[in-house]
Amino acid sequence: MSTLRPSIFASRRFAVAGLFLALAALAAAPLSRAQTPAPPQQPDQATPDSGGPGADSGVIVLPKKKEKPEEIAPPAPAAPKIKNPEGMANFSLRVEVPEVTVDVGVLLEKTGQFVPNLKPGNFRVYEDGVPQKVAGFKRVEAPITALLLCEFASTNYNFIYDMRNSAWAFAQQLRPQDYVAMMTFDMRTQIVTDFTQDKRQLYEAINSLRIPGFSERNLFDALYEAEDRLSRIEGRKYIVLIASGRDTFSKLTLDKIMQKVKSTPDVTIFTVSTGGAVRAMTEGRGGMSASMRDMDYLQADNEMKTFAKITGGMSFFPRFTGEMPDIFSQINQSIRSKYQLVYHPSNPKQDGTYRKLRVELVDEEGQPLRIQDEKHKPLKYDIIARDGYRARQEVE
Repeated sequence: MSTLRPSIFASRRFAVAGLFLALAALAAAPLSRAQTPAPPQQPDQATPDSGGPGADSGVIVLPKKKEKPEEIAPPAPAAPKIKNPEGMANFSLRVEVPEVTVDVGVLLEKTGQFVPNLKPGNFRVYEDGVPQKVAGFKRVEAPITALLLCEFASTNYNFIYDMRNSAWAFAQQLRPQDYVAMMTFDMRTQIVTDFTQDKRQLYEAINSLRIPGFSERNLFDALYEAEDRLSRIEGRKYIVLIASGRDTFSKLTLDKIMQKVKSTPDVTIFTVSTGGAVRAMTEGRGGMSASMRDMDYLQADNEMKTFAKITGGMSFFPRFTGEMPDIFSQINQSIRSKYQLVYHPSNPKQDGTYRKLRVELVDEEGQPLRIQDEKHKPLKYDIIARDGYRARQEVE
């Protein structure tokens, strides 16, 4: 009997152990059912590398812009290397194309009025008889720079009276932007007033001319000095020469002053003669001295005309004081209203020679231009331009 007990007790132990295992399994089963289920896996919200939405419920993102690499400027082309022949040094070439500017005034012969509305095709320029091609054209109306050059000598008070009236009439035509100076001459020159825009200074200078010092009239020397002074000023300048035209004691000859007038650029001379009333009353009287005096004044008139003509100016020979306003009105209009022509001469030599100029007006067919008034009557006109110019002298 002792041998059976161990086997019975052993089987009971196995049964109890199985029971405990079954109970443990039953207790664990409800616990596993009560656990919270794991949430579904969310899609990755990170932005895809290629851009765009990652899923139906994902965020919308813009595609990433690829950073552009910095643009590097291409290298400049290397300068060509030119090798001079042996024994030859480097040199540079400079070519200067000469340019000529011509101021042209077109005035009606009867009234002195400026003729407007002309076109470049209406102008024809000749240099030494050779037609030139006009490269530039414009209408010019600008402030003036003028020098009053007045004869102030103790010869006859009527000449001084005419000079003062002429200078006064010129001053009344001035505008606020104009620059004017005044210089007188007898045996020597004197600057009465330097360039100024104040008309009162000019009026005071005219009124100060009371008693002259000498009877000599050195016109050539005075005109040479005036040209020399104005040549140092840039731009277009004008000389209003108010004098009898006679020269009595100058060191310079007529040829010398004519050469100076021709060679001075950008200076136009207007001449107004004095003593016209006295001359009209005394001309033609008998006697050798009277005849010689008349010849002297005729020569003086010719010189005054020549000074004006070769520089593109005008000359006047008044006899009455009432003529002065109209005379200086014409001068004022001629100075301010001009056509400016520019051309490159067909003769490019810089040899210092004097070149003759001639300007003509033509119509569209190349025929001489005809101007008519409102009643279709032909009107005569004057073309006022410089007689010529001196070419530059090439410096070696």
